[in-house]
Amino acid sequence: MTGPAPHDPSQPWLWPEETWRAKLAKVRAGRSLMPRQWKGGARMAVALSFDSDHETFELKNGGTSIGKMSQGQYGARRGIGRVLAALERHAVPASFFMPAVVAMINPDEVRSVIANGHEIALHSWIHEFNSGLDHATERDLALRAAEVLEKLSGVRPVGMRTASWDFSPHTLAIAREMGLLYDSSLMADDEPYELLEDDEPTGIVEIPVEWIRDDAPYVAMDRMTGTRPYGSPTMVADIFARELDMAWEEGGLFQLTMHPHHIGHRSRMFILEDIIRLAKSKGDVWFCTHADLARYCADECGLATPAPRA
Repeated sequence: MTGPAPHDPSQPWLWPEETWRAKLAKVRAGRSLMPRQWKGGARMAVALSFDSDHETFELKNGGTSIGKMSQGQYGARRGIGRVLAALERHAVPASFFMPAVVAMINPDEVRSVIANGHEIALHSWIHEFNSGLDHATERDLALRAAEVLEKLSGVRPVGMRTASWDFSPHTLAIAREMGLLYDSSLMADDEPYELLEDDEPTGIVEIPVEWIRDDAPYVAMDRMTGTRPYGSPTMVADIFARELDMAWEEGGLFQLTMHPHHIGHRSRMFILEDIIRLAKSKGDVWFCTHADLARYCADECGLATPAPRA
């Protein structure tokens, strides 16, 4: 009787070294792109982001629940307006990551985001799990999504965030082909870094995310599963504030991810406003979009950013 093949995915302890090293090297954190100082001599950079998933959070699963689509629609009808108003009151820029289908459902939202001086960036076609797609399908959806956002916003997106922060073996190659400046889906650091593909520098800036700095894990609700809010809004505000305080102490980046259909509710908007007030109370803080952050880090660290491949 023969034993399992050495590349059997169910038994990684049998893999030869070259197998697990190749898996590690496919997409990996390269050199730090933490600048010697932030723009204008600021001690800390603050990059706020909003994933405008809206109805696609249900549509990605086949769109069988009218109730869940209604919950997502709240983000477009009420949540986004409160978010944009808060950002305007505090004169703070932000980045909005939007699935193409959301943009087509809510073209006025796209225009409002741009008109208020914020960034629109890629966030899949319909919030699909890209790691389950073949290369051709994932590529086609990414290219089509970029075309939709550019057509509706008048601005070509320079960055992306994959849906659910899912990353396939093809994702980085597609981003390189598109000539994107940055990605914001991975979690290898607190500070920006260059992405490597198969141990080779790519010129793409990674602006790292973390579930700790995301409102959804704390407040999401699905009555048909075990997903239930497990803490109060004040708990979420406290976690975000502690992350910001440490970023200030270290002179680093504070990056935050929120969702209009979560943070945009009446009982939760104070979290966003409190974070902005806390950051401003520190004094020397640079509020920036993810695109501006990526450009600054690339320029300060001498990174040769990629151009679209022919």
